[in-house]
Amino acid sequence: MTTHQTHTAKPARRIKSTTLAAWGFAAPLIIYMLIFYVSPLVQNISMSLHRYTRRTFVTGEAPWTGLDVYKEVIATPEFWTTLRQTLIFVVLSIIFQYSIGLALAVFFNQNFKLSAGLRGAFLVPWLLPPMISGTIWQWMMDADNGLINNLLGVFGMSPVWWLQADKSLWAVIIANIWLGIPFNLVILYSGLQNINGDLYEAASLDGCNAWQRFWKITFPLLKPVTMITLLLGFVYTLRTVDIIWIMTKGTGTSRTLATWAYEMAFGKGTSATIRYSEASVVGTILIVVALVFALIYLWAQGKEEER
Repeated sequence: MTTHQTHTAKPARRIKSTTLAAWGFAAPLIIYMLIFYVSPLVQNISMSLHRYTRRTFVTGEAPWTGLDVYKEVIATPEFWTTLRQTLIFVVLSIIFQYSIGLALAVFFNQNFKLSAGLRGAFLVPWLLPPMISGTIWQWMMDADNGLINNLLGVFGMSPVWWLQADKSLWAVIIANIWLGIPFNLVILYSGLQNINGDLYEAASLDGCNAWQRFWKITFPLLKPVTMITLLLGFVYTLRTVDIIWIMTKGTGTSRTLATWAYEMAFGKGTSATIRYSEASVVGTILIVVALVFALIYLWAQGKEEER
């Protein structure tokens, strides 16, 4: 008696239609990210590891230097001075943007009669192109005919040379705060709208005044919104070039790492020395700093969700 062994072939695994659909929807975003984000990032890092000049940039024969350019940039006193100015610019901008934006959000959250109209008026700086905003502030801070100095003169105060090299940092900080307030206002106002009003009523019945209600209800419940607002504000402020360049060309104390990289990559004139590799090094440092803060945000968000 013979036995016949039949071998049944396993059916081939088929990709589910839902998986294909998901990849189909994700493909345009993935392609976009690869072309406009990953590719420039890789190119920037590559340029920071080679010695690029005008000639080698065209010929593509830049010699490999490894971390030598990083060491050269970090070893210069100019780097540490610019880093300090960048930290002052970023920290002060974020503190005042957030504080003023939060105060305005709480104010407009009362929903009085002119609340919507006034809130819309505060969005104007956010809607203006940076070129126009920078030009406006440059005119307002003009030492001779600027609006700010004219107002100071009304009170008998001497004019201030806002755009002079030693004071230019404070000039661009003021302008950048003005630009960032609307963003903070919009995000924080949206967060306030999601807080249950019954909590405030219960707190009022318990005898809490407005200040106590803010610190015990508003501020704690706004913590997730605050974290993302500060993160986005930090990243945006760290890479700010336009408003600074229009107002001061990044000269004097107003030079930040972002404007320094722009200056080295494109120069201030036809005779300026172009330093592509050094500019790429500074750009890479900015990317790493932003990435570190993004990871800190994700870690803090994870801890908050665990609670």
